[in-house]
This record gives sequence, structure tokens and C-alpha cells, in this order.
Amino acid sequence: MMKTFRYKAVSGLFSHDKDITGPNFRATTQPGLGLIDRAYETDAVFDPEGKKTQWERLIHHLDHHNQQGEGHVQYKLLFLIRHGEGYHNVKEAEVGRDSWNSHWSLLDGDDHKNWSDAHLTEKGRQQAHVLNDFWQESLKDPGIPAPQRYYTSPLARCLETTRITYSGLDVPSDRPFKPIVKENLREWFGKHTCDRRSTRSWIAFNYPEYEIEPSLTEADERWKPDHRETEGEIADRVKTLLDDIFNSEDKTILSFTAHSGFIRTLYRVTGHRDVWVAAGAMVPVLIRAEVVE
Repeated sequence: MMKTFRYKAVSGLFSHDKDITGPNFRATTQPGLGLIDRAYETDAVFDPEGKKTQWERLIHHLDHHNQQGEGHVQYKLLFLIRHGEGYHNVKEAEVGRDSWNSHWSLLDGDDHKNWSDAHLTEKGRQQAHVLNDFWQESLKDPGIPAPQRYYTSPLARCLETTRITYSGLDVPSDRPFKPIVKENLREWFGKHTCDRRSTRSWIAFNYPEYEIEPSLTEADERWKPDHRETEGEIADRVKTLLDDIFNSEDKTILSFTAHSGFIRTLYRVTGHRDVWVAAGAMVPVLIRAEVVE
């Protein structure tokens, strides 16, 4: 039986927790992911001599609380990646948001580029390579722990960002790079052609190393040309995704590759500050989930 959870973003661990809100600021990837040097109540037993790293102490702290929670209270650390720049982002920047939303977003492209299920631009691919360089350095002992599981939106720009970001890394054998494609990690459904996904067959052919969730249909049945998801509808979808993850996933450190609209909605659902994330950036968020009786 699926449990229902109440979700809360835990603040006070990362500099991102206090980033500026609103559209005039974009959060970027910070050294060490901005982990704040602080004490935990578990330090006295785990690190009495003060020789452990900040990350080692944080992960022990989370593991301790997950054991104490016994499934009633869970903590999961999310590494949220916003995909790199796509061709739709370039067009929106060119024409402005109002013109994009009212006209250009409804088209498959213009005379120079196509943005249906928008792919990464060369700049977008370079942004993903910068994330790969970040991980190459951050995984060096002792460093940031690699994700224990990788999840990605099925839209092309996220699939490619995920592959470039995590390919060729020296990760532990118990957390291999085997991304799971989740429909509910998508951007707002409807109207905008950049958010209409390709077929399941296309994903399977181009990303054979990825695991596609069984419920993902061959054709995109969620995208409608005449209806854009409301704020309430996308919030319900994000909540459904979290319920799915927290009911089925036994790992604590997860990577989500998704979209600006998804991330901002996740923040709204969990009570996180409304921080806008830059294209190609990775930010950390700790989510506390408590079973609703």
C-alpha cells in the first residue's frame, strides 16, 4: 500500500537555502555544492576526534535519522540539475518571454532551428561538460558522494545533460550510472512544443543504457496542444513523483535532471525558497518526508 507523505525542504545545510528569490537571480553550481561547515548532534559519537569531512558527517547524520525514522520519517538528499541551454531557450531570449509564450512556443521551430522536444545547443552541451568536470574533481577522496540513483526527465535536453554530466566518472560499484527515465520529472505539460517528448522507442534507441519506467507510453499522451498545466496540476504531479520515489526508493542520495518549472514547483511543494536555477547548474536540496496517518 502506497504511503502518503508530507514534504518539507530542510534549510540550514547549504548556501543555496538562502539564495535570492525571483527571476533576477539564477542559482549556479557552488564549490562543494555550498555545504555549510556546521556541527551535527551525531558528531560526538561518529567523529569524536574531528577528523571526518563535512560530507562524511552530513551523510552519517542523514543515515542515523533515516534509521531512527523507521520509514515513518525519511530524509533524501537531492542533487537537482537543470538541463543545459536548449534551442527553445535561445529563441525565448531572442524574442522575449511574452512573444515566446503567445506565439513562438506554439511552433515547432523557425527558419534556422527546431525546438520541438528541444535539444541542447553547443553551449548547453558545454554546460553539461562543466558539470562533468565538477564531478571529476568533487569525487576525489574525500569529496562529495556520488548519487546512489540517477533520475531524469524523458525530454531530450535532460537525457543528454544527464549522459554528459555523469559519463566516465569513477563512481563506487554500488552506485553505477544507470539513469531511470521518469515521466513526472518533465516540464509543464501542454502547448509549448519544446515540452512535447519524443517516443519511447526514440529514447530507448538513443539512450540504451537508460532504464525507462514501465508506465511511459510510446507516444506522448500527456502533452496537449490546447491545454497548459495549471499550477495546481503540476504541483499534484510533483507530489505524485515524490510519493513514488519515497515509497519505492531505498537510497538516500539521488540525482534529478529536470527543468526550471519542475524545480520551482518542487520548491513550492516542499516549502523551499523560490530560487530560480540557471541552465546547466546543479543545486542541493534535502527533503524530509513524514508519513501522513
